[in-house]
Amino acid sequence: MDSAASQNARESLDLVLHISNLLSTGLDRHTLSILVDLCERGVNPEALAAVVREIRQESSAPPLHHLKDQHH
Repeated sequence: MDSAASQNARESLDLVLHISNLLSTGLDRHTLSILVDLCERGVNPEALAAVVREIRQESSAPPLHHLKDQHH
């Protein structure tokens, strides 16, 4: 990638990160970079958003062994 294209890509990612921070998404620069790259490759952005939401829900759920202990 030439330096002008590289600079443009950095500025675009900076803008996406700024918007992400304003919306309090909690996504870091690296994650946003991956998501933008996937969108540029044709992945449906709504599908990506659904996957991110699902991963967050699963990661915030208590571990299964914790749930079993509550029922005893």
